[in-house]
Amino acid sequence: MRTATLVLAAYVLCVIVAASWHVLPHAIHDAIPDIGALTAAYLGLTARRNLAPAVGGSIALGYLVDLVSGAPPGLVALVLGLTGLVARAVQQRIYVRGTTMTIAFSGFVAIVSSLLALVVRTLYGMPRAAAAIELRHLAFVAIATALVGPLVWRVFRRIDAAYARTARDRDAALEGIR
Repeated sequence: MRTATLVLAAYVLCVIVAASWHVLPHAIHDAIPDIGALTAAYLGLTARRNLAPAVGGSIALGYLVDLVSGAPPGLVALVLGLTGLVARAVQQRIYVRGTTMTIAFSGFVAIVSSLLALVVRTLYGMPRAAAAIELRHLAFVAIATALVGPLVWRVFRRIDAAYARTARDRDAALEGIR
């Protein structure tokens, strides 16, 4: 139930960001934050014993983002599933707490997700832009995702706290956001 709630909340955030990002007063309109990648990373980081619900939630969200964004069917689903696995592997090496670490990890997740999407598009012969344009877009998306990451993770931690079974789990989920 927790994973389904996180996927639903992330989908709503993706729709809101996609609908409103281009009307915000800023100069970089192509740098849309990758909420899907942040969600896949969060699901991968918070997976307890079984990784299947986290990967399944990432793939389900990716499919929904595929539908909204007009991407080729399955592209974002595959990329988000792989992003969740990468985040889980990295989680065993670093401790993601605090604003600075969350910003840095969010930027890292955006870069990994963009590179995975580029690799998948190359392997399957999907259209892509020139290398300089792809790298510039990757950098802008990574910066935007890094800036939005702590806010998105705060929402996800609130959802985790709502599903906590004990006061100790609730306090652990809310650590750093009170």
